[in-house]
This record gives sequence, C-alpha cells and structure tokens, in this order.
Amino acid sequence: MRSRTSKQPPSPQQCQAKLSAIADALYAIGGKWKLRIIIAIEEGHSRFNELQRTIQGISARVLSNELKELELNGFVRRNVHTGTPVVIEYELTEYSDTLEDVLTSLSDWGAMHREKVRKGMREAKKVKKL
Repeated sequence: MRSRTSKQPPSPQQCQAKLSAIADALYAIGGKWKLRIIIAIEEGHSRFNELQRTIQGISARVLSNELKELELNGFVRRNVHTGTPVVIEYELTEYSDTLEDVLTSLSDWGAMHREKVRKGMREAKKVKKL
C-alpha cells in the first residue's frame, strides 16, 4: 500500500491493475477454507478424512469441492494409490510454496488483529464498570 504521506495518487490504470491482481488472488485462495486446507496438508494431513477431522466445521462436500479447486489452480496434487483399499492422498505442489509469504503475513496480521480486538474489549469493559 502506498504511504499516507505520499503526494501522488496512483493512476487509474495502476489502481485497476492492483484491483485485478487482488481479485485474481482472492479467486484462487479466497474463501473460508482454502488456506486452512493448504495449511492442514502442509502440517502433514494428507488423506481426505484426516483433513476433514483437522479442519473443524468443514463438510465432506465442501472439502471435496475446495480440494478440486485447489487442484485446478495448481496448489494441490491428488495421488491415487491403487490397491486394497484404494488410498487417495493430497500433497502440496511446488507452486503452493509461493504462498509462504502470504501465509506468514496473514498469520502475523491475524494475531495482531486478535490482540487489538481483545484489548479493545477489555478496555470497553473497564469503561462500563466506571
């Protein structure tokens, strides 16, 4: 983001390019579940049922659809091991490594924001008691 003290606003083309890039990113990784799925796979949960147990609140149908979208966007690879029983595992692709800085930044910002909200709530309780 540009500095608040910067004097020159972006051109309409620069603004549109930035908005388009953000829209593309949100299409690929946005929503409630995609980043959670990526993190769960990164943490070693590779089978469908493991993922569903790890990611609280996700239904089987939603998990299936999200995995398909992540596969289409090149973040996840689906591996089918034939045998008895058939085992399907998911793994992250090298392309998913490009999300490392995004995930770190989101995690850091989320922790900071959570603390800010909690601090605000504690302060609001103090004011009510007075």
